[in-house]
Amino acid sequence: MATKRSGGRRYGRAAGKRVESAMKRRNKGTLKRGRGGRGGRVKSREQAIAIGLSEARAKGAKVPRKRSAAKKSSARKSSARKSAAKRSGARKSSARKSSARKSSARKSSARKSSGRKSASKRGSSRKRASSRS
Repeated sequence: MATKRSGGRRYGRAAGKRVESAMKRRNKGTLKRGRGGRGGRVKSREQAIAIGLSEARAKGAKVPRKRSAAKKSSARKSSARKSAAKRSGARKSSARKSSARKSSARKSSARKSSGRKSASKRGSSRKRASSRS
């Protein structure tokens, strides 16, 4: 059941002006997302309102706190991150094992090829020595 709240404005007038300004910038095409506006243009109405409210919060206007539902989802996200980290840890360990196998194979092939090179050098030096004498 919804709780009863006392009369009065939920959002301050300054907050309304910030949101209005953000909406105008969105319609004009100059409202950008992300830090420094590097994320591209904002097209959705909801995003424009969210940007306006966050600007109002930063300036100290009367704006209610962000919804508590975000906290619940963050708890879910953290548990999901933990399970994903476990999975990626398992993948990393298997990747390390396979890379260790590959590196040992590379080393042995490198040894073989260097041995071949030195043998061919020896043979050519012998040929030169015999042709000189």
